[in-house]
Amino acid sequence: MEFSHFLSCYYPDTSYPPAKLYADMLEQAKLVEELGFVGVTIPEHHFINILMNPAPLLLAVKVASVTSHIPIVTAVLVLPFLDMKRLAGEIALADILTDGRLQLGMGRGAFAYEFTHFGIPPEESREKFDESLAVLEALLSDEEVSWNSKYYKFDSLTIMPRPLQQPHPPIWIAALAPTAIYHCARKGYNVQTTPLKGSQDLVQQQAEGFLKGAEEAGPVGRQLRFSMLRVGFVARDQADAKEKQRLAYNYYQRFTNVFDTPGEVHNGAIKPIQYEQTQEQLAQNLLVGTAGEIVDKLQQYAELGIHEINLNMNIGATPIETLASIERFATKVMPHFTSTSEAAISRR
Repeated sequence: MEFSHFLSCYYPDTSYPPAKLYADMLEQAKLVEELGFVGVTIPEHHFINILMNPAPLLLAVKVASVTSHIPIVTAVLVLPFLDMKRLAGEIALADILTDGRLQLGMGRGAFAYEFTHFGIPPEESREKFDESLAVLEALLSDEEVSWNSKYYKFDSLTIMPRPLQQPHPPIWIAALAPTAIYHCARKGYNVQTTPLKGSQDLVQQQAEGFLKGAEEAGPVGRQLRFSMLRVGFVARDQADAKEKQRLAYNYYQRFTNVFDTPGEVHNGAIKPIQYEQTQEQLAQNLLVGTAGEIVDKLQQYAELGIHEINLNMNIGATPIETLASIERFATKVMPHFTSTSEAAISRR
């Protein structure tokens, strides 16, 4: 099992300069490359101060400028919000500017608040995503593409420039429900998922969905990758762990407001709300604790055959504390799980 790092661009203190926030993300990217993480991942979200990144390809190019070899993965491009004719060209250019290190995590979106403010009915997201993905793959792979369907109609279009990676950068599909994960893997796609604040039972169901789908995909299934995003933080000691669990709970108070409800947002800042879990219950599900505690928890993930844990350590701690957590994870946790296989590290 291997580990990537989520540049989540969390922005709970809106008095903190945005330029400093993204500079913090770059420092994290440089450090995780140095410490042997297998990728950095970049979200797309709009209008809110959680996962605050409206242009993941722009940040991907910037990350490439300060790193040398680590893969850079979107997590995720929200296809129903985007025009595939424009996005295909931007992906091709970003692929070139990242020296072929770009990988494409794509999804249909999950925040009702964003759908409302883009004027897109959430109930159309599945249909629009499926069509958008087909159009995007065609535009990246082929020249003189014509299309005629509900959302896209065009004749003889070739996007320029062409991608550096052929036929296109590796594709990951984001899915949460175990049945959706199964269908994505069965179709031959790498899968990104997260149990969010859910329990180990949900983790197991998601992993089983992927493994079943990959098995039914035939020979291609043996090459597929399964990445699971989880909030994590390696604390100094038990007292520090309690404090970071409090921060994680506050993170999910904001997240829940735009994920589970229409969202209460003021000047871009999400209002924290109460939800059904206690801080202690949430702490049981997340990877926030001392190094020894996290090793014990991660053993369950490894036994399920999960290829990669994508860690979100940006939960409101100071930049120095977050960098220290990354270092503790690399030195005290990763050696229990990581492979020395060059093929595995390449993620290709």
